Amino acid sequence: MFQLFKRWLRAREDKPFPEEWRPYIEKNVPMVSALPAEDRAELEKLCMAFLDDKHFEGAGGFEITDEVKVTIAAQACMLLIHRDTEVYPELETIIVYPSTFVSKQTKREGYVVVEEDSARLGESWSRGIVVLAWDSVRSGTANMHDGHNVVLHEFAHQLDAEDGDMDGAPDLGARSRYTAWAQVLGPEFTDLVEKADAGRGSDIDKYGATNPAEFFAVVTESFFEKPRQLRMKHPELYDQLVDFYKQDPEKLLATAPVIQNVGDKPKKKKKK
Repeated sequence: MFQLFKRWLRAREDKPFPEEWRPYIEKNVPMVSALPAEDRAELEKLCMAFLDDKHFEGAGGFEITDEVKVTIAAQACMLLIHRDTEVYPELETIIVYPSTFVSKQTKREGYVVVEEDSARLGESWSRGIVVLAWDSVRSGTANMHDGHNVVLHEFAHQLDAEDGDMDGAPDLGARSRYTAWAQVLGPEFTDLVEKADAGRGSDIDKYGATNPAEFFAVVTESFFEKPRQLRMKHPELYDQLVDFYKQDPEKLLATAPVIQNVGDKPKKKKKK
């Protein structure tokens, strides 16, 4: 199936990436500037496939524009570069709110099921839907070094669900890879849970202690936005993510030009 998809993707080479879309990526997704030319070309093809196949809906009065679609697609497709995969085959619709939205959350307390409202920045459903708050999308891209990116987070959930379960272990292929994955991510997740329960600090966002699925999504954010810190403090975890994503962001950022956050002013050279 993947080979059919690759042939379809190659067949799109005669359809150029729209020039009017590139400024949206340059302005809103600064991490793309670190990619070598070959990877940028692959990202553009993936974005075009994504935008051809997925449906966007505005909610809460929000208007869907090309800038909205391209900004989200570019970040979602960052997770697919180099990987033997289709473009989120189970995903059908991306719903975008202007800002934080309220979602019904159901939880069980003993024998009682409680339903309550919860303010959300994003959601990823196993039934082919991702929901995002546009202001959170923009704040996540504006600072690409803080380890928080709602698009990377929610689309990591989509990858996690591709094997049928959103459980913190995406489709890894060979059975031996699941063993290595569990031997590394299992103890890392347990350590984060223990720190969260004890009120101790952690360099990994404590939201990742919610469950293994959230842990995978949270460390995906860190992998792409704070790779040096993640590799230094969690080398085995970092290596597992390199193996899965087929990318090495720490190495890439070490050799790429300095990437400034959106809105940063270029530093003035000191006069001698």
